[in-house]
Amino acid sequence: MKILLANFTKMINDTGGVAKVLTAFANEMTNRGHQVAVAYSDDRQGDFFYPISDKVKSYNLRHYNGKDVLFPLSMKIKRELLKAVDIRKGRSVNDEFHTKYLLGAVQDILQKFSPDIIVAFHPTASKILICDMKTKIPVITMSHGSPEDYFHTYPVDELPAIEHSTAHQVLVPSFIKPLINRYPHLRVKVIGNVVPQYETPVDLSVLKERYKIIFIGRMVKNHKRPHLLIDAFIELAAEFPQWDVELWGGGGKKSYMKTMQAKIDKANLHDRIRFMGTTHDVESVLRTGDIFVFPSAYEGWGMSLTEAMSMGLPVMGYKNCVAVNELIRDNVTGILCEDGDKPLADALRKLMQNKALRVQYGKAARESMKAYDANSIWNQWENLLRETIC
Repeated sequence: MKILLANFTKMINDTGGVAKVLTAFANEMTNRGHQVAVAYSDDRQGDFFYPISDKVKSYNLRHYNGKDVLFPLSMKIKRELLKAVDIRKGRSVNDEFHTKYLLGAVQDILQKFSPDIIVAFHPTASKILICDMKTKIPVITMSHGSPEDYFHTYPVDELPAIEHSTAHQVLVPSFIKPLINRYPHLRVKVIGNVVPQYETPVDLSVLKERYKIIFIGRMVKNHKRPHLLIDAFIELAAEFPQWDVELWGGGGKKSYMKTMQAKIDKANLHDRIRFMGTTHDVESVLRTGDIFVFPSAYEGWGMSLTEAMSMGLPVMGYKNCVAVNELIRDNVTGILCEDGDKPLADALRKLMQNKALRVQYGKAARESMKAYDANSIWNQWENLLRETIC
């Protein structure tokens, strides 16, 4: 098969989950003997954060065939003004930009690569391909979060592309309902993300001088919310002097990072709550941990969460966080608590003071991730691709 992965957004040095999934997808299908190309749209030029096979053709729509197309300042201003009033209208400016400036590059890529099938990593790409270009090539639209968001925050012009996709992939079973309720005839397939199956789990039974709580994710205030872990740990620090916190990840605004650091300094915990930056070696980071905390407000999956579970760490998240509340089985693989720093502190206390419970939950978490081993997930994807072409 000739497979085009269409992710019409940034990829250069992007540490996010979508970028990670795309490179893994491209590498695996290439290893299976398929021809794979990636089309993305990034102002910057350079390398992907996650390594990609040199056999994969990569096309940056903004820097294509010697032509550089930057996002006009006037459109950026328009987008920000509209977003302040209506997020859907603000996002529609991105579609306007792609339609006005990049259709020619997309058309040229389709002609040169001539894919048998296209996997669109978001509805923006599906709209361009299905609605604007009216391609006859089968398009599978991926969902990296709850499809319910499509109908509240995505541009209205993108919705027909969702309806007319040849198939739609979602990550967890609860994501099926929002699509089928609106498009009863849409073909929807549940395929989770690949979770690494670490050969040796962390040994939580060993006696340590110091124990560690780990967070891995982007430092984003309204999404990943690492400040909630900081607030919760500050409440517990005196009670558990042998425990520390490591926060791994980048992408935070300077003002947000300063606010969190100020909290840490005020509590005199700068030597026990540390910002560690980004890492290419998640496995080594997780192996040093005892508890993994994932305080997101919303998720489509949670890559670092499932990696922590595969390592055998007990995990914590919020009951009201979509997807997380399906991946974590409360009081089986970890703890789901009510939102806020106080409930998180109470839940943390339960695990911090009980090693046997950490071992029990960690073993169950590791076992639950076996359903997402690479061979199983990529077989599901390969089968869907073949069935869609036929």
